[in-house]
Amino acid sequence: MSNPNVRRGVASTRMLCGIAEEYGLSRAVCLRGAAIDPALLSDPHGEIDAIQEFRVIANLLAALAPRGVGDIELALKAGARYHLTTMGIWGFAMASSATLGSALQVGLRYLDLTYSVNRIWLEAGNGPTACLVIDEQSAPPELAQFVVLRDMVAVMTLNRELLAAPVLPRSVQLRFPPSPALIPQLQAAFGCAPSFDAVRSHLEFDLHLFAEPLPQANELMRQSCEDQCRALLARRQGRSGYAGRVRDRLLKMPGQMPDMDAIAADLNMTARHLRRLLSAEGTSYRALADEVRQALAEELLSTARMKMDEVAERLGYSERASFTHAFKRWKGVSPSAFRG
Repeated sequence: MSNPNVRRGVASTRMLCGIAEEYGLSRAVCLRGAAIDPALLSDPHGEIDAIQEFRVIANLLAALAPRGVGDIELALKAGARYHLTTMGIWGFAMASSATLGSALQVGLRYLDLTYSVNRIWLEAGNGPTACLVIDEQSAPPELAQFVVLRDMVAVMTLNRELLAAPVLPRSVQLRFPPSPALIPQLQAAFGCAPSFDAVRSHLEFDLHLFAEPLPQANELMRQSCEDQCRALLARRQGRSGYAGRVRDRLLKMPGQMPDMDAIAADLNMTARHLRRLLSAEGTSYRALADEVRQALAEELLSTARMKMDEVAERLGYSERASFTHAFKRWKGVSPSAFRG
């Protein structure tokens, strides 16, 4: 699952600007209203918010629509540009994994380090298959089709690079209405004709593909890369302002998190005033509490040799079932599946 509130690298935005330039559009057109310094795109450590990239995507779609370039065509082009080598330490962590399945687990575990703004998870399909579900609820409705198709094509691109061979889905389901004129392009991208008006969007793969060994597997490298992913994600999840102050207080006692009234009193203000301050920063007490518990849960499941009941207790859950339900809501998979 991806959290749109976590800051992300600028590689995706830089790539989108590159596509725009191929169509004769200036970088200024792409960045209009996004509050992104053009120089930031050349900084390998540059970071932006999801809402800033949404603005860039909207600018690009609006500028290209009069030229007959729609969101589907642009999404197919963009998705093919996301390579393992452009994804930083996240891409190296996946490439050094033992199998395609374990690479996917690593990728989903640290999805917040990527360009994606969607919730993505893997679940069992019908028969010997697995479905990679892509939920775009965090994206503006007018950009939904673009971000879903971009992610789907990017998955195809990354899978091909991981195995050094094409990895074709058994079926492709899209929750959007059909676009007959573009079906040939979609079929060429996925290797099969997609179905439209589905309940949700997903790629269905044969289960045996996930057991395929990766040619660049290296366990020591994977561990090192995953450690770096964990540290980078923790830094990006850090907050400033009142959200940061609330988060710091929640981190001090994750098993007995103080309620909003207690934190407000600690900050010498009313709960109502604190709620307004957090809202102005685009968050809430509940969102921050969830964020802290999620980050700590991932850390404990990845590094600590604790039983699941102990992890639940450490995070303040009275029973394991409540923790499991919350974790599925955060990550789309159970704690045991996340731990692998």
